[in-house]
Amino acid sequence: QVQLVESGGGLVQPGGSLRLSCAAFGFVFSSYDMAWYRLAPGKERELVAGITNNGGSTWYADFVKGRFTIARDNAKNMVYLQMSSLKPEDTAVYYCNAVHWGFAGPSGNYYYPWGQGTQVTVSP
Repeated sequence: QVQLVESGGGLVQPGGSLRLSCAAFGFVFSSYDMAWYRLAPGKERELVAGITNNGGSTWYADFVKGRFTIARDNAKNMVYLQMSSLKPEDTAVYYCNAVHWGFAGPSGNYYYPWGQGTQVTVSP
């Protein structure tokens, strides 16, 4: 049974940093491209960052470029999101999922049911 378990969120001041983790179970993790999404109140879920199955390529949404870094460890079935220079508008629940990789990055199509997510709140 596929399970995605996100962790590492919390309350942080603007300009601060957090590292999110996602543990994947129930599928051949190293065969799948992975991505982080976020869902903020009143907004649709949006792609944040993606990484190919072997870690060779990454993609970032414009609003996080230069601030967030995605990484993965296929030996541990884990994907990470290092977030720095956090802004209040980064406040959201963050999710990971296996994704279809399009021509230049994640297509937005995901494979598995969402996990519980991890809440990130950026506030003074």
